[in-house]
Amino acid sequence: MTSEQLAWLIRRHGVEMTHLSGGSHIASILSVADIIAVLYSDVLRYDPKEPKMPERDRFILSKGHAGAAIYAALAESGFFDPEQLKSHYQNGSILSGHVSHKGVPGVELSTGSLGHGLPVAAGMAQAAKMDGREHRVYVVLGDGECDEGSVWEAALFANHFGLNNLVAIVDHNKMQSLDFCENTLKLSPFAEKWRSFGWNALQVDGHDHNALRTAFDEAKRSEKPTVIIADTVKGKGISFMEFDILWHYRFPHDGWEYDDALKELHAAMPAGITDPYGKEDAQ
Repeated sequence: MTSEQLAWLIRRHGVEMTHLSGGSHIASILSVADIIAVLYSDVLRYDPKEPKMPERDRFILSKGHAGAAIYAALAESGFFDPEQLKSHYQNGSILSGHVSHKGVPGVELSTGSLGHGLPVAAGMAQAAKMDGREHRVYVVLGDGECDEGSVWEAALFANHFGLNNLVAIVDHNKMQSLDFCENTLKLSPFAEKWRSFGWNALQVDGHDHNALRTAFDEAKRSEKPTVIIADTVKGKGISFMEFDILWHYRFPHDGWEYDDALKELHAAMPAGITDPYGKEDAQ
């Protein structure tokens, strides 16, 4: 499966999962879909038949509220049956709204309280160095999450210990919770801040798969920890959700919201795949 196909499936599953459950954060799921797809298609070393193999790369979704994107990627990558995605956010389901490792193969860490992912990832990367292991550690953060002091403490730690096996990817969709990032707590100049903390900082279009692959390749050659600032659009792929802060917490309701979301997704469906919910002809 190509990364473009996986990205489409992540978006499709995300719409269905939040629609069925009445769960939040569809816009965040859509903004991060391309990053997650490139990671699982072209970057991460893993084996769905042996989720805990010692040489696997570690991946943490620090912005845990976009957990549906990870569940979708794992299901489509063979970690569990995609049919299980329909239970997302339902009572008794292991697929909680914020990503959880409990009972879910392929998830390294439960997240949700922002600012935790990078510190844990830095610890994993340092442990790998100490043990002489060659696996790499990847962590996706939200840009609003970078308001947290723990992110910058971990950035100092990673530079101090020379953790060139650590890659942070910031889903830089410019929005957080109820407003734009720049209105909440200004991040700019963002890349320069990371560089001043001793990191290799790259900035790319977070929806351009080739640009993402190139950045991940460059990160492997760096002697420093790397941050990839991925410029994204919140709600990417569904026009009426794009750039609209409302969709941080909203889900596609029955009626025109759900129907129009499917129409737009189907219009952009890559060749070689089908709608896993069998609804191509329903629109």
